[in-house]
Amino acid sequence: MYILGGIIKTMAGEDIQDGYLHIVNGKIESVGRRDESAVHPASCERVIRIQDGIIMPGIIEAHCHMGITEEKKGTEGDDCNETVNPVTPWLRAIDAVNTMDAAFGDAVRTGITAAMIGPGSSNVVGGQFALLKTSGRRVDDLIIKAPAAMKVAFGENPKVNYSGQGQSPSTRMAIAGMLRKELFRAKQYAADKENALRQGQYFQEDFTLECWLPVLRREIPLKAHVHRVDDIFTAIRIAREFDVKMTLDHCSEGHLIAKELAAEGFPAIVGPDFASRNKIEVQNVAFKTAGVLNRAGVMTAVTTDHPVSLIQSLPLCVGMAVKAGLPLEEGYRAMTLYAADICGAADRMGSLEVGKDANIAIFDGNPMEVFTRTLFTIIDGEVVYEAEK
Repeated sequence: MYILGGIIKTMAGEDIQDGYLHIVNGKIESVGRRDESAVHPASCERVIRIQDGIIMPGIIEAHCHMGITEEKKGTEGDDCNETVNPVTPWLRAIDAVNTMDAAFGDAVRTGITAAMIGPGSSNVVGGQFALLKTSGRRVDDLIIKAPAAMKVAFGENPKVNYSGQGQSPSTRMAIAGMLRKELFRAKQYAADKENALRQGQYFQEDFTLECWLPVLRREIPLKAHVHRVDDIFTAIRIAREFDVKMTLDHCSEGHLIAKELAAEGFPAIVGPDFASRNKIEVQNVAFKTAGVLNRAGVMTAVTTDHPVSLIQSLPLCVGMAVKAGLPLEEGYRAMTLYAADICGAADRMGSLEVGKDANIAIFDGNPMEVFTRTLFTIIDGEVVYEAEK
C-alpha cells in the first residue's frame, strides 16, 4: 500500500509536505518526501491519494474501560470492578473485554487504533490492563501487550466501596497500607522463587502472586488512579519504596504540583476533563492540567476514561487542552507518541517510522477541531475504516 500527498506528521521529526508512506506486510517500509524514483504506486494493489489532509500515527487512548464497561447494557455489560475483594491483582482485562461493544466502532471511526483497557478503580488493586487494537472480533487477536499495567487506586473510590460494606479500606491510610502489604508479600514471593530456582529446588507457584513479577521486574508499571495532591504523593511514595514503574492516571490536581512531578519523573495521563466534577476529589479538574504538566517537563497523555467521557471525544479533549495552554504540536504527541511511550509500546507505534506497525489515521484537517472528518483508519496496514464507504 502507498499513501501519497497531504501533510505527514511523523512525530519523529519535521512534518513532510506532499510525502509518501509505503506499507508492506503491515509495517512501514519507507516514509519521506514524494520522489518518483522512490515511489512506485503502480506496483501496489492499493494507493491512497490525499490532497490537503493530515496523515498521522493512529491515535492511542492510554486509559479506558471500553468493552469491559459496555454501552447500552447496564449491569449485564459491566465487568469493570470485582467489588467484593479489595485486592485482586490476578484479574485480567482480556477475560472481560467484549469487542462487540459499540465503542470499538466509535474508536475506529475516530482514528483511534489502540486503547489501554482494564479494570476500574473500586479496588485497591484492580487487576491487569491490556493494550489492544481497536478493530477485530477476537480479543486474543487484538493484543498488543498483555499484561501492560497493574491497576491500583487511591482516594475516594476504594474508600466509598468498602466502607459501605463495613470492611477495609475505609480510609486513605488503609488503602496505602493494603497496597504496601500486597507488594511486600509479592516481593518476598519473588525472592523465595528466585532462591529456590537458583538452588535447583522445586517451587510451588502461587497464581495470585505470579502476576506481580512483571511489576517487580519493572517490565510493566503500576497504573495508579489518583486525583488529589495527597493521593498523588502517596502513590509516588509507595512506588519509590518498592522501586516500581508507575503512571499517574487522571492526575487531576497535577497542575498544582507540576514542578514536583517533573522532578519525580513519572508520566501522567490526564482526564477525563469532559466529565462533570461529581466527586470531591475532582473539584480542581481543569483542561489546563495537561499543558501545565507538559510545560513543566512531565510526559503527558490525555484520556477520556471511556465511558466516563465517550471514546470518540479523545481528540476533542486534546483540543480543549491545547485551547487551555498545551502547545499544538505537543497535543499531537499527547495522543500518539507520548501515549505509546506511556503504554510501553513506543517501539511499535506512536510515530510513522520505518519498521513500526502501520497504524495510521488520515483526517481532512486537524483532528482536534470539531468539524474535522476521519477519512481513513488503518491498522496493521489494513484499511478498517473509510469515510466514503
